[in-house]
Amino acid sequence: MKAALISILALALACGGTTTPVQSGGEEAPPTASDAEAFVARVEQEMLDFNEFASRTAWVRATNITYDTNWLVERMSAESTRLSVAWANEAKRFNDLELPAELRRKIELIKRSITMPAPTRDGAADELASITTELASIYSTGRITMNDAEGNPEELTLDELEVRMGTERDPARLQEMWVKWREVSTAMRQSYARMVDIANEGASELGFANVRDLWLSKYDMEPDAMAEEVDRLWSQVAPLYEQLHCYVRAELHDHYGDAISESGPLRADLMGNMWAQTWGNTSGFVLPEEGGVSYDLTEILVERNTTPEQMVRTGEAFFTSLGLPALPDTFWERSQFTRPRDRDVVCHASAWDLDDVDDLRIKMCIRINSEDFQTVHHELGHNYYQRAYAGISPIFRTGAHDGFHEAIGDFIALSVTPEYLVQLDLLEEEQLPPASADVSLLLQQALDKIAFLPFGLLIDKWRWEVFSGAVEPTGYNRRWWELRRQYQGIVPPVERPADAFDPGAKYHVANNVPYLRYFLSFILQFQFHQRACEIAGWDGPLHRCSIYGSQSVGEPFGRMLALGASQPWPETLEAFAGTRQMDGSSLVAYFAPLMEWLRTQNEGRTCGWQ
Repeated sequence: MKAALISILALALACGGTTTPVQSGGEEAPPTASDAEAFVARVEQEMLDFNEFASRTAWVRATNITYDTNWLVERMSAESTRLSVAWANEAKRFNDLELPAELRRKIELIKRSITMPAPTRDGAADELASITTELASIYSTGRITMNDAEGNPEELTLDELEVRMGTERDPARLQEMWVKWREVSTAMRQSYARMVDIANEGASELGFANVRDLWLSKYDMEPDAMAEEVDRLWSQVAPLYEQLHCYVRAELHDHYGDAISESGPLRADLMGNMWAQTWGNTSGFVLPEEGGVSYDLTEILVERNTTPEQMVRTGEAFFTSLGLPALPDTFWERSQFTRPRDRDVVCHASAWDLDDVDDLRIKMCIRINSEDFQTVHHELGHNYYQRAYAGISPIFRTGAHDGFHEAIGDFIALSVTPEYLVQLDLLEEEQLPPASADVSLLLQQALDKIAFLPFGLLIDKWRWEVFSGAVEPTGYNRRWWELRRQYQGIVPPVERPADAFDPGAKYHVANNVPYLRYFLSFILQFQFHQRACEIAGWDGPLHRCSIYGSQSVGEPFGRMLALGASQPWPETLEAFAGTRQMDGSSLVAYFAPLMEWLRTQNEGRTCGWQ
């Protein structure tokens, strides 16, 4: 215990600030390029010193939620916020200096690196850390009680609820699950509003109008220009979503009757997912009866007695087939693959690099199904990205922008095709779906990929309005459902109370994880896929392409990963995809056969929603 205390104390001392030079007359000396270099060098070292401590503290809490681990994370989070704010404020000293491009980029990234900044006044960082820890804990420890089939009460965790939302078909039971989970987040509303006030004060000190502008500034563009870019991308893909919505609504109406409107929005609790963000669990109602997929990957994995570790090793094998190195032994020793029976943990899947070198891990509560098979590939994409850029400046050790990090694993998962499953001996050659099954294959994907697009967009659109003050706390929930109706065509199953806080029922809101990254990643992953298939020499339909085993793709792919955030993202995108602009046309091309089929199916229907 003494050694640990000494170590933490030494760390705190090592991370202290520096004294600003003064001239003999008592005035602050104007900064120089040499001062900027010295400042960046100090920040890089302090990052290395602090990040491992912070990551290990967060890991312990995420894999064992107790009063004590919450306390530790709260203290760590406060110190992290203080450091980040101090660095960002000091970086402002060099705003008007002409500096070499790399040094200037480091200075700007230091200013923009913090997600929820605290102002420098005494107690602000501690209060902000206390609130953020409270919000995260309410979410992760949330439970609901429902009666089972025999009428006996049972306590359910969120991951158990997620499974049931995908398999339950009784609208009354689905509504009960949906409503009760949102009772958990009601307690967050006042604390969330207070957090917004503190963080906006901190953003103002850093020179931003509010947290909205801080978040949007991270994309190497002016905030308003980036918001317009997002709208442009949405306009490219919205027609495909509208056709999917129209088709799914008609099929669900046939099953649920008047519980699903023939011409209005969809009911959120009937979409097979706690947040109606993906609709894959409605496939039993909406996939064509003829010409469908002849296999069920979940069923195959279960019948093979597949273990969580085997699923992860399969994912690793994809990356090594591209010529990338195997994961370190410590990955297998230290990762969390399943939910422990003896403690609360954060089950939301995530990838970790605890020492910024090679202590790579994933944290999941893996279920043996096709969804988690894909998720494993996604999380390992984060790990391989983290490893690739480990040798550059710690300031650059992140994605070109946050959408890149999310896109990498999903780009790989697009190669989880029937042909890939044959290569893994999970399917026999004779089980390969014929070309006539392509619509079913694409529709199955669209229920997850296309259905997600507006949800990936609207969460941060809601937060941008909250951070900018356009939406007051009393209107949080009302505006949330206005945006969900506008972009998703989704409505709640019951009228929501004025004091509800339904956004907090989503992990990323409760934990302050920016969400635009996911929308952007869905655009980028199809750009990456189309380019990778070109490099691999594929000349068939884009949705049938798998790059498994293609080292000709792995070499330029690895080069892109190694760049991290060392240059503006358009340059990194161009290095692999051959273009400097994010573009939804690759996604549209991938789903083109489905779009044609959907338009045929929807003839005579009134698409859209009021």
